[in-house]
Amino acid sequence: MRSENRHKGWNEIKTNDSWAIFKIVGEFVNGFEKMSKIGPCVSVFGSARTKEDDPNYKLAVEIAGKIADNGYGVITGGGPGIMEAGNRGAHLAGGTSVGLNIDLPFEQHDNPYIDSDKSLDFDYFFVRKVMFVKYSQGFVVMPGGFGTLDELFEAITLIQTHKIQKFPIILVGTAFWTGLMDWIKSTLRDKFKTISPEDIDLIKLVDTPDEVIEVLNSFYAEYQLSPNF
Repeated sequence: MRSENRHKGWNEIKTNDSWAIFKIVGEFVNGFEKMSKIGPCVSVFGSARTKEDDPNYKLAVEIAGKIADNGYGVITGGGPGIMEAGNRGAHLAGGTSVGLNIDLPFEQHDNPYIDSDKSLDFDYFFVRKVMFVKYSQGFVVMPGGFGTLDELFEAITLIQTHKIQKFPIILVGTAFWTGLMDWIKSTLRDKFKTISPEDIDLIKLVDTPDEVIEVLNSFYAEYQLSPNF
């Protein structure tokens, strides 16, 4: 009897999973329709916990402003911290400011610097990440936590495996990122050989807004701007 009850619960879950497909498809359709009309953008990632008086917040504002001045829109996760700084920099520069929002239990709320017609809401992380990857012409990655690392490594993996076109991945802050990059080189590349030597070339490590713009403009002097798949 107990086994039958367990099976009954499992069957109910399977039924709910089937209906969830329609909600997932709806998020994809809404995202594709809105994002395809926005034009070339660069995504800015980083910690939601970064405060307004933090040097990294101020740096993200400046970087996003320069990105906007160079003709790109700015996409962020729509929340506080570095996300807010990215939208703020784009907004102050008069550029396109996009927010891909998701409901989280502790930290997510819309920041006030997103263009009113370019604020999208998601329930599913994986749908949201598709929008970042498909419509970004580059990733600018500020210091952050697990979510930032997740977005960073997903992009690297998709480029490495040729599932999407190559685009610039720029880590900002040598003091923050050097330890990770040293580990990738010494452990993954050299000791265990779990990545190819050329995989390191997918990532650029910089410290200043001008260096970010130099990487972006140098790349797109050679490659065409287009969605990534």
